[in-house]
Amino acid sequence: MDHAQTELSVCDDDTLGGRISLARDAAALSVTETALILGVETATWSNWENDRAEPRANRLGMLAGVLQVSVGWLLAGQGRGPGHSA
Repeated sequence: MDHAQTELSVCDDDTLGGRISLARDAAALSVTETALILGVETATWSNWENDRAEPRANRLGMLAGVLQVSVGWLLAGQGRGPGHSA
C-alpha cells in the first residue's frame, strides 16, 4: 500500500463530494468536461462536489469509470483512488 496515497485519502477526501473533486482534479478534467461526459448539468456536478447533492446509484459506475477510481473509493474512500494503478 502506498503510504502517500493513504495519507491523501485520510486528509483530503473525507466526503463523497471531496473525493469526486479530488478524482476530477487528478484526471485533469474540468467540471464542464466531466458534466458533459456524464450527461448532467454543470450545476449538478458542482452540487455533487460541494456535497449539496449526491449522484444517483445508476450514475456512480459511470462516474467512477470517467474518473478512473472504484465506486468503493467514491463512496467510502476504500479501494482504487486517483493515481492508483489498475
